[in-house]
Amino acid sequence: MRSKTTTSFRSRRTKWVAPAALIALSLIPVIAGAARLTQLTGGATVTPENARFFASPLPVITHIVTVTVYSLLGAFQFVPTLRRVSGLRRGRRSWHETAGRILVPAGLLAGLSGLWMSVFYTLPETDGEALLVLRLIFGTAMIGGIILGILAIRRRDFAAHGAWMTRAYAIALGAGTQALVLLPWILMVGPTDETMRAVLMGASWVINLAVAEYAIRRRHAASSRETRPAGRALTPETTTAGHRSVP
Repeated sequence: MRSKTTTSFRSRRTKWVAPAALIALSLIPVIAGAARLTQLTGGATVTPENARFFASPLPVITHIVTVTVYSLLGAFQFVPTLRRVSGLRRGRRSWHETAGRILVPAGLLAGLSGLWMSVFYTLPETDGEALLVLRLIFGTAMIGGIILGILAIRRRDFAAHGAWMTRAYAIALGAGTQALVLLPWILMVGPTDETMRAVLMGASWVINLAVAEYAIRRRHAASSRETRPAGRALTPETTTAGHRSVP
């Protein structure tokens, strides 16, 4: 029989698997962003590939800094024990709420700066109009997800809040998944053309959103099991009664 200590240790370790994986995925764009910042601040040689960043550095610097904060800090929002707000004294914010006050502006700035760069920066030779459209779609969806998450928490709809914030975060991590998808293709097939690059990058965002939807459904199912009365079948009658307003 397993000891309570061993079971508790494994339970705590399992809770950190998802955040650790998200941090690892975030490190790909974070490291790339740090290298770009080094170029901009270290007086690197201006080339056709980076000229647009030197000509207008503020948007890319804003994007790198806010995406770094959003992706790394946001990973800790998926630690179950840090999401709990019950048991707190009145007037005292939880870690989740405090971090959220940083993540919301960081996420909005990351999305808006990304849209600005997509529209106003000169497109690299490897990109095309199809990828531009995808960036506009998913960038707008990320911003929309954050806004819908804010509106949900204002009306105390915690489930909808968590779902929309999870979707927005999944889109933000698209760059990490894109690196994992593009690299094997380049190694096995060779450089991508405009069409294939758009397909693979678009697929990466879709993969992230699919994983996010799976996580949302699992969280909803777990929450339903926790709130369901023990030893009592959940029937349409009990469901209706449970949501009946109190006079």
